[in-house]
Amino acid sequence: MDFPTIQTNFWDAVIAIPAIMGVTQSVKVVFKIPKIIVPTVALIIGLLLSIFISHRGDLLAGVFMGWFYGYATVGSYASLKTSIISFRQKQDKA
Repeated sequence: MDFPTIQTNFWDAVIAIPAIMGVTQSVKVVFKIPKIIVPTVALIIGLLLSIFISHRGDLLAGVFMGWFYGYATVGSYASLKTSIISFRQKQDKA
């Protein structure tokens, strides 16, 4: 069994993740979905973007990278939110 060739490039790190984050936030605002469903929406958008745009023609690579796109988006958002909350609390104490 040959594994697919998967390369992480500029697209993955700089364009795909912020794009998925923006679309996910837009979906959250427009459709007023519950917060608990937002990570699932990010995963679905990541899978769709990867399967149909980034890794078109290679389903296994599309699913594999889509999973990373979705969860990288969730992790980036959580990290950013935690950092902002921490910064604000530190400013309030000073």
